[in-house]
Amino acid sequence: MGVSTTVTVSRPEDGTALVTVDRPPVNALPVQSWFDLADAVRAAGRDPGVRCVVLAAAGRGFNAGVDIKEMRRTPGHAALLGANRGCYEAFAAVYDCEVPVVAAVQGHCLGGGIGLVGNADAIVASDDATFGLPELDRGALGAATHLARLVPPHLMRTLYYTSRTVTAAELHRHGSVWAVVPRDEVRPAALVLAGEIAAKDGYLLRLAKAAINGIDPVDVHRSYRFEQGFTFEANLSGVADRHRDAFARRGTPTDGPERGRSADISGGEPG
Repeated sequence: MGVSTTVTVSRPEDGTALVTVDRPPVNALPVQSWFDLADAVRAAGRDPGVRCVVLAAAGRGFNAGVDIKEMRRTPGHAALLGANRGCYEAFAAVYDCEVPVVAAVQGHCLGGGIGLVGNADAIVASDDATFGLPELDRGALGAATHLARLVPPHLMRTLYYTSRTVTAAELHRHGSVWAVVPRDEVRPAALVLAGEIAAKDGYLLRLAKAAINGIDPVDVHRSYRFEQGFTFEANLSGVADRHRDAFARRGTPTDGPERGRSADISGGEPG
């Protein structure tokens, strides 16, 4: 019996919706959970009474990517295809949400987590938050599209090639994180920002979201889909399986969280 994922939607403040993901211990999501998350974000955005969505997670970290254990125990490519489609849908749901989305990030934000926050409209993070793509260490590729929305191009490439992480404070200096706060203040701070946004006219906010997406210099949907093709190639070649198996055998890593390998992080791939 696997650990279940809970995706809840609440209305903590007038005009705001809070979408919370909870999959202990590290929020590494199986295939169905990515689709559930996408459905929850889309439904919240369609609600005429909602003018801003806060995307948050329970537990020690925001997101650890896909559930590699599910992928390893599923024969053939069904889990890989499902994870690719599920991540695509979840990332797209955040980007295409009819109203602005504020991500409330604590702890680790890895792999698929980068796809979510990279497509969000604003990010509030805890002072212990770290962001990274450990894809090459997991035998995968993807979400460089979204990391490129958080850091300058050459830094994105270096982080991607090395699997290193950056802190919330570093992203704040780059302008991609709105505020860095103590861990227990992340959700309240995100709700304050969401409340400020939700105080605007809902019709105008929806127009503004569509207009801003329309002037983006990069088509994030097509760009991410292009990346996913190389993930398929890595899997068909057998390289991905070797790296996933090696990752599973390592257990608790010894080279530290500065390389995006925090102990017991059982995910990391965005699909």
